[in-house]
Amino acid sequence: MASSVTNRCPWTGIGDPLYTRYHDEEWGVPLTDDRLLFEKLVLEGFQSGLSWLTVLKKRENFRKAFDDFEALKVSRYKDRDVQRLMADAGIVRHQQKIEAAIGNAKAWVEISKSMPVSHFLWGFIDGQPQQNKLSSLKDAPAQTDVSKRISKALKAEGFRFIGPTTVYAFMQSSGMVNDHLVSCFRHAPCAKLQAKLKVPGR
Repeated sequence: MASSVTNRCPWTGIGDPLYTRYHDEEWGVPLTDDRLLFEKLVLEGFQSGLSWLTVLKKRENFRKAFDDFEALKVSRYKDRDVQRLMADAGIVRHQQKIEAAIGNAKAWVEISKSMPVSHFLWGFIDGQPQQNKLSSLKDAPAQTDVSKRISKALKAEGFRFIGPTTVYAFMQSSGMVNDHLVSCFRHAPCAKLQAKLKVPGR
């Protein structure tokens, strides 16, 4: 277990144990499972304009409300489901974001008819996570050329609430890029996981 003196990325400094656990166990770990990737992408869309901790605290409620982020099920949601979700105080009740999540599920399913969506996404980096060596938070970009390309491609497929900044946050969280500070105890383990994992496109 990481101790209280363990060096972590400073954005975890608010001291919330849920946030700390997310940083220590999830952020930067490479994801290749389509369902988990869909969940991350949808939640990043809901996070727009909010803190990630706000969404993280509601994640279990989101999972229940959105059928555990099974894209096929979400793609079949009707107007009554939009109303159900808008009445659910356990999630972020934003109609445009809810409707975008449903539309994104439809687009996700369409992509999956020709290939796993993980292959589609990881293909933009040829299955090679980018290993950054950041010394401070100010060195981390808000978006990159790759996140711009992914955003543009997803929008062409019909996705919404998926700008390049949102995509870059998704890339950071899903391990497509290692943006743990070099001083953080998770930088090296995530780099090792990213190097060893057989990811799509490699």
